[in-house]
Amino acid sequence: MKHRAAAMSALNALGENGLRGPLDVTRAAAAVLDADDTIVGWGPKAQGLLGYPPEEVLGRPVDSLVVDDTGGQHAVVEHAGTSTLHMRHRDGRAVRVVAAVLSVSHDRAGPARLLAIADADETDQWEAQQSMLRGLATESPVGLAIYDTDLRVVWTNAALYEEMGNSQYLGLGPDEMVTHGEVLSARYPPTLEAMMRQVLATGEPVIELHYRGRPPVDPDRDHVWSCSYYRLQNARGVTLGVCEETVEITDRYLAQQRLDLLVRAGAHVGTTLDMARTARELSVVAVPQFADAVTVDLLEDVLEGDQPPLGKVWTGSLIRVGGGPGTMETRPGETPPAERERIDYRPDSPQARSLTLGKPVLEHPTNERGEELPGSRLVVPLRAEGATLGIVTFTRDHHHDPFDVGELAVADELAARTAVCIDNARRFTREHTAALMLQRSLLPQNLPRLSGLELAYRYLPADVMAGVGGDWFDVIPLSGMRVGLVVGDVVGHGLRAAATMGRLRTSVRVLAQLDLPPEELLSHLDDLIGQPADEGAAAPLERDTPPHDEALGVTCLYAVYDPVTGRCRMARAGHLLPAVVNPATGAVTFPQLPAGPPLGLGGLPFEGAELELPEGSLIALFTDGLVRARGDRDLDAKLDELRAVLSEHSRPLEELCDRAVAKLLPGTVDDDAALLLVRTQTLGDHQVAVWELSPDPEEVGRARDMVTEQAVDWGLEDDLVFTTQLVVSELVTNALRYAAGPIQLRLIRDRTLICEVSDTGHTSPHLRHAGSDDEGGRGLFLIAQFTQRWGTRHTPAGKTIWAEQTLP
Repeated sequence: MKHRAAAMSALNALGENGLRGPLDVTRAAAAVLDADDTIVGWGPKAQGLLGYPPEEVLGRPVDSLVVDDTGGQHAVVEHAGTSTLHMRHRDGRAVRVVAAVLSVSHDRAGPARLLAIADADETDQWEAQQSMLRGLATESPVGLAIYDTDLRVVWTNAALYEEMGNSQYLGLGPDEMVTHGEVLSARYPPTLEAMMRQVLATGEPVIELHYRGRPPVDPDRDHVWSCSYYRLQNARGVTLGVCEETVEITDRYLAQQRLDLLVRAGAHVGTTLDMARTARELSVVAVPQFADAVTVDLLEDVLEGDQPPLGKVWTGSLIRVGGGPGTMETRPGETPPAERERIDYRPDSPQARSLTLGKPVLEHPTNERGEELPGSRLVVPLRAEGATLGIVTFTRDHHHDPFDVGELAVADELAARTAVCIDNARRFTREHTAALMLQRSLLPQNLPRLSGLELAYRYLPADVMAGVGGDWFDVIPLSGMRVGLVVGDVVGHGLRAAATMGRLRTSVRVLAQLDLPPEELLSHLDDLIGQPADEGAAAPLERDTPPHDEALGVTCLYAVYDPVTGRCRMARAGHLLPAVVNPATGAVTFPQLPAGPPLGLGGLPFEGAELELPEGSLIALFTDGLVRARGDRDLDAKLDELRAVLSEHSRPLEELCDRAVAKLLPGTVDDDAALLLVRTQTLGDHQVAVWELSPDPEEVGRARDMVTEQAVDWGLEDDLVFTTQLVVSELVTNALRYAAGPIQLRLIRDRTLICEVSDTGHTSPHLRHAGSDDEGGRGLFLIAQFTQRWGTRHTPAGKTIWAEQTLP
C-alpha cells in the first residue's frame, strides 16, 4: 500500500494540467448561484457548452435549464458531489453533462455556490484515462519508470518498486538500479545508459531487450528482465525523457537457455566416435552457460570397448577422459587437461554415491562449522541401456548461482545424450579393435627378410573407421630362393571386402607353395572362386544372404622372382600393369603383360610373360585406388605422376612410398589403395654351384665328392657337410632310379643351404614309412629328419626336388 500511495503521489505531482479533470475549476464551464439556485454569474465556457449568452440566463433558476431523459422539466440540481444531468441547449436539444456544486462564500444575501459543468462524454473519457493511469501506477504487473533527459529516474510505478525492492529511486541512473548489470541482447550498446541515449537521439524505440542483474530485493541471485524503451515528448514535440517498461522473465529465460543448451548438445556432442573428444565437446557446450567446469570419468572396461556391467556399479577408481574448461583446443601457454588419468574417489564422495545410487547427486560445499559455502557440484551417472559407463561432474564456483533442484533434469538430459554417444564410441572401439585384429591376421605385418629383394609398402583402406579394405598384397618365400609377389583388388571396401580378401590371400599362399607358374596359379584361383559362385546360383537366396560372391571380379597380379637367374615371371587377371624401373637409366616402363579376365568370370586362359631384370631394378605393384581416386584426372596422367616419383629410384624405398602416396593421394581416399615396391638383388657366383650329371649310377659318388669339396670351400661345419652328402646321395639316387635323361645338381648358399636335384621325370616322390624288412623307401624319410624342410616343384622340363638346411 505504501508503494501504491507513493506511486499515485508521484503521478499526481507530474500532472499539473495534463492530469486534471474536466470538472476542475480552471477547465469547467462555470455558473454562480445564489441561495435560491438563481443564476447570478455565467462564464464564457458555460456559454460555449450550452449556447446561452449571459443576458438570457442571468436571473433565471438553474433548474429551468435542467431536463429529464424525455426532455421535460427537471426539478433539482444536487448540492453535494457530482451528478450526471441533461441540460437544455439554446437550440433546444438536451446536452448530457456532469455537474458539481461547490460552496464559494456566505454573505447577508445567503450562501453563494459555484456550479461546474462539463460534457459527460469528455468526462467519461478522462475518467477512463485516469483509471488506466491509476492501474499502471498501482496494479500493472509491468514495471514502469520515467527518466528525464539527463537519464535520471523521476517516477516509477508500484510494480517496479516491488521488483527492485528499493524506494530510493529518484535521481538514479539506469545502470544504478541493480548490481552486476549486463545487457544480454546482441546488437545493443553494452550499457543501458548508452542505449537510452540512443533512444533519446533517434526516437527509435527498443523492444524486448534482455537485461541481467541483481536487484536490491535479492542481491545474491541473478534476475533477467525484458525491457522496452521509448522517447517521451509533449504536444509541442519537446523531448521530456524516456519511458522504461520492464517484465521479469528470469524463469522463462532460464528455461529457454536450458532448451538451447540441450539443442546445442544434440548438435555438437558426439560428432565423432572418440570418447575423449565427446567429453571435450560436452565441456564446450556446458561451459560457461551451465557450469564453470566439467569432468568426465569412465570405467576402464568402457574405454577398452567391453560391455559395461548392468545396474549400479562402484569400482573405486575411474579413468578421466575429459576435464577442465570448455575449450576444444589448448591455447598457447595453457596446459592441456589430463586425459586417461586414473582417478580414485573416496566411498563417501559424491561421485561414489552417484554411481552407487545410480542417480544425480547435488553437493553444496560447507566449512568446518557446517555452513554452506559459495559454489556447488552436480554429479550425474552416465548410463546407456541399463549399463553404467561412468560419471560426469558439473561444477560452479562462487561467481555463479549454485545448482538448484530444477537443474537436475537438465544435467540428467545432458548426461543421457553424452552417454549414448560414448556408448556408440564404445561399440565402435570394440568393432574397430576386432577389425584391426582381422587386418593384422589378413595382411602381412612384417615383410620377410629376403636376400634377393628389398621391400617397402603402403596400405590405405578407404574405410578408415574399420581400418581394413579389399585390396591386398603379399610377399611369399618360395623354394630355391625364389619369391612370390602378389597384389590384388576386391570390389568394394570394409569388413566384407576384407573377409573376401583374407580368403583369397590364403588361397594364393596355399597355391604358391605348390610352386606353380603364375598363369597356372591364377587359373586354379579362378576355379576356386567360381565354385562358391556356382553354389550360390544353385541355392535359393535367403533374406540376409548377399546377392553375389564379393570375390567375383577380383583383379590380381602374381609374379615370381628368381634371384639366382634375375628372371621374373608375371601373370595378371584384369589387374593394372606393374611399373619397372631400369637401374642404369632410371627409365620407367609398364611392361605389356597379357591382361587376362578378372577372377571368377572363367572362360579365358591366363598367360604369363618373363622379364630379365638387371640387379637393382625397381618393381612397383599397386591397385587402382592409387591411380584412380575420385575426382582425379585420367589414368594416364596419374601413371605419369607415378612414373615421375619412381624415376628417382635411387632414394630409399620407404621415402619413395611416402612420396608416391603424397603425390597421388594428397587427401582422403574413397577407394582402398595398396603399393608394394620391390628392389631386386641377385645372388653372386660364389653363392651358387651347379653341376650337370649323366644318368649313370657312378655319378652318385662323384656328386658326393663335388658337394663335399664345395661345402669345405664355403667353410661349412662337418655336421652340415655330412648331412649334405646324405641329401645329395638320396636325391641323385632317386633321380637315377625313377627318371631318365640328364640330371642337374645345384647348391645355393645364403641364410640357408639349399640342395636341388632336377630331372626329366614328372612323378613326385612321396614320403612313406618303410617296413622293417623293406630294402628301400627310407631316403626321403631321412631327408625329412635331417633338413629343415623339403619339397618338389614342377618345371616345363620335369621336376626339381629340393631340401633346405639352416646355417649357423
